[in-house]
Amino acid sequence: MQNTSINYSLYAITAPAANLTTQVQQAIDGGITMLQIREKNCTTKRLIELAYPILNLCRNAGIPCIIEILGDKAIIGTSAHNVAEAVAAEKAGATYLGCGAVFHTSTKHDATLLPYAVLCDIRKAVCIPVVAIGGITAHNIPQLYSSGIDGVAVVSAVFGQPDVTRAARELHELTNPFQKKEQRL
Repeated sequence: MQNTSINYSLYAITAPAANLTTQVQQAIDGGITMLQIREKNCTTKRLIELAYPILNLCRNAGIPCIIEILGDKAIIGTSAHNVAEAVAAEKAGATYLGCGAVFHTSTKHDATLLPYAVLCDIRKAVCIPVVAIGGITAHNIPQLYSSGIDGVAVVSAVFGQPDVTRAARELHELTNPFQKKEQRL
């Protein structure tokens, strides 16, 4: 079942940083619509310490945070690289799909590029939201407008920028076509 109350248009994924809470607040101020806390190399205790203030920021701003994946409002995302994986994920209960890498990315060096036509085919094959990921920047977001996707997921396009608020604000503006799609659902 598609959760149409969540705006996937500008889905920010954190990168490790000493001032992560400040950067998340700046990204919220810039207009992100969803957040995933990604900390691959820390202990559970440290993740909880990092997440607590960030969760409060997200709750206060009304932004879903992917670390909150338990309970009856679970947000369960998975990756899909082809139509078969997408359909299987939807049948298995995923609430959204991350598809990519749609462009070359410095965040995941071993990522294989997902052809644009396959991204479009995935979008047509499932009813749950589809978010493009991988190498997305302010310069290439417009190339995704006609794909039918629900939004973009970014890491360095927000958290790798010297002015996080400005970067998020620029991307927020560029994701307006995806936001308008969300409002029509």
